[in-house]
Amino acid sequence: MVDALVVSVLRGEERAVARACRLIDDRAPALRPLIDALYAHTGKARVIGITGSPGSGKSTLVSALVAQYRAQAKRVAVLAVDPSSTFTGGAILGDRVRMQRHFEDASVFIRSLATRGAQGGLSRSVQEHVVVLDAAGYDVILLETVGVGQDELDVSDVAESTIVVVAPGMGDDIQAVKSGILEIADVFVVNKADREGAERAALELEQRLELERIVGTAASRAWPVPVLKCVALDERGLPELVSALARHRAWLDTNAGTERRLARRRQGAERLLFALVCERLAQASALELKQLAERVAERELSPHAAASELLQSFHERPLSES
Repeated sequence: MVDALVVSVLRGEERAVARACRLIDDRAPALRPLIDALYAHTGKARVIGITGSPGSGKSTLVSALVAQYRAQAKRVAVLAVDPSSTFTGGAILGDRVRMQRHFEDASVFIRSLATRGAQGGLSRSVQEHVVVLDAAGYDVILLETVGVGQDELDVSDVAESTIVVVAPGMGDDIQAVKSGILEIADVFVVNKADREGAERAALELEQRLELERIVGTAASRAWPVPVLKCVALDERGLPELVSALARHRAWLDTNAGTERRLARRRQGAERLLFALVCERLAQASALELKQLAERVAERELSPHAAASELLQSFHERPLSES
């Protein structure tokens, strides 16, 4: 089954891609051999992250970017992450509704993902979805984060270019300075630029960026982060955004850009490896984990002692059991 699915994904068959994504969502046993087989076929897609506060117009901007890249005859995939309930794991997955204009386009693949408790603005499985979509031959993969504001930093570990979207009158420019998003932005977009306050928001961001270029790291000064004004609803300013992204892609091929890209890839790989190790540990020790959690809850055991006991048990277990 997995071998046939791998062949179909590599052919770019949409149904096969959807089945592969379903395996990721279900954490199915076939997931590991699937990703193992596809991983060597990745590295060709352009992965672009779009993050920002709720209400800044991220979904509208993503839809407009899809139109721009389709005009260039690019195959485009969209992974839109929606917040999920910490109790049920359910999510509204509303981005599919906001991107209806692209549903009938066979060269556009749109998938909504629930965070399922993951922090950082992305679903834990996003990197695995990117592997599938990259191997399937999509030229551009757009990652839209959940829209939680100051915690949306993980996107820079996955995307080679990160767009931070702000809107006038929402205080987003100040939030960016507070949160560290300033450091992950490769392009700032002041969306809804036809509204009052857009010029001021753009100016404040430019001033903050200039300060960062003066006192920041060499890496932050190497790429001059542009601040663009757009009206995504009618695609005003979108050609300039696509052009800026192309310039950033070219910069990534320079010495400084390559160093930055590799550093972010390593950081993303570390996060993914840690998450997978924790997942395997939890799966292999589900009953023991529950029992230890009950003992911690009853104050019979400290969390540190329980963690040491769990790790020791996992270490002593035969490899075939883990």
